[in-house]
Amino acid sequence: MATENNKAKETRAPKSPGFWRETWVRFRRRPMAMLALVYVMLMAVVAFTAPAIVGDRPIVCKYKGHIYFPAMGYFNPKWENPIFLKDRFRRRYSPEKFKEKDPQSWAVWPLVFQDPFRRIRENEWPGQPENPIGADGHPSWQNLFGTNQQGIDVFAQMVHGTRIALLVGIFSMAIAGTIGIVAGALAGYFGGWIDALISRIIEVVLCIPALVLILALLAVVPKPTIWHIMGVIGLTRWTGIARLARAEFLKLKEADFVMAARSIGSGQMRIVFSHILRNGLAPVLVPISFGIASAVLIESGLSFLGFGPQPSTSWGSILASGRPTIQQTWWLIFFPGTAIFLTVLAYNLIGEGIQEATDPRLRSDD
Repeated sequence: MATENNKAKETRAPKSPGFWRETWVRFRRRPMAMLALVYVMLMAVVAFTAPAIVGDRPIVCKYKGHIYFPAMGYFNPKWENPIFLKDRFRRRYSPEKFKEKDPQSWAVWPLVFQDPFRRIRENEWPGQPENPIGADGHPSWQNLFGTNQQGIDVFAQMVHGTRIALLVGIFSMAIAGTIGIVAGALAGYFGGWIDALISRIIEVVLCIPALVLILALLAVVPKPTIWHIMGVIGLTRWTGIARLARAEFLKLKEADFVMAARSIGSGQMRIVFSHILRNGLAPVLVPISFGIASAVLIESGLSFLGFGPQPSTSWGSILASGRPTIQQTWWLIFFPGTAIFLTVLAYNLIGEGIQEATDPRLRSDD
C-alpha cells in the first residue's frame, strides 16, 4: 500500500508556477532592469529617511522631560511640536540652544547638519563655518554638492527633493492608472454608446497638449502644492493607459474563461474586475512604468518654469536657480540634472524589463 502511494506521488505532475511568479523570474534575469529597480528602491529609502540624512532639526530629542521628533516637521510643518514655537526656537535648532533652554536635554542629530530651505550661519553647529554664497559655493567637504546663490546647501535640497520626485511619479500614475484602467475596462467590455463616449473623451484630451493643459489647470491654483501637481498630472496622463486597457478587454471578453464565468452566473462587474482585469493587467503595467518617468520629467519642467510645489524644493527648482549663472555655478546644473536623468532612465529600464518579461514575443530566454 505504501509503495502504491509513493508511486502516485512520483507520477504526480509538478505544479506549474503562476504567471506573476514566472514574470518575476524572467524580470530578474535582466541585470539592467534589476539595477534600475535597486536604484528606485534606494531612492525610496532616501526619501523616507531624508530628515535623518541631512537637516538642522534633531531626529529625536528629550526636552523638558518629554520626547519629541522635530525632524518630522520636514514632512509636514504641523507635525513639529508647538513647544518649540512657544520657546522661540523659530525652527532654528542647535546644540547650544537646547542646552541654554534645558540643560538636561539631549538630541540625536542628522548625519549632515544642513537645511534645504535656509542658509546655515557660522557656529550654528559647533566649529562649522557659514555656507558660502554665489560662485564661492562650490562643492566641498562642508557642502558636498555646493550651495546656491543664497547659500542654501544643494545636497540637502537634493536629498529632500527625492521625496518630491518619488511621490509625483508614483502617486500621479496611480491616479492615472486607476482612471485609465476603469475607463478602458468599461469601454472595452460594454462597447456601444459607452465605448463611443469614452473614446471621444480620450480623443478630446489627446488633442490638447499635455503641458498646456497642466499649466492651464495650475493657473487657477494660487499656490500649487505637491498634491495639486500629482492630481493634475494624474488627470492628464490616463489616456494611453485607457486605450491599452480597452484593447485588452476587447480581446479577452470573448475568451473561454469569460464564457465560463457568465455560465455560472457571475455578475458583470465581477467578470470585468475579477476575471478579465486580472488577465489583462500585465500589458497595462508597462505604460504605467514609462508614465512614472514622464511624470518626473513633467514635474521637473514645471518646477523649472516656476510652477512647482511650494514651499517644497525639487530637482527642477535647483536647475532653475542655476540657469542665470550656469558658467559660474555648474554644480547647480550637474547634480540635479544627473539625478533626473538617472531616475527617468531607471523607470524606463523597469518598464522595458516588464515588457520583455510579460510579452512572449519579446522573450529572448526561451
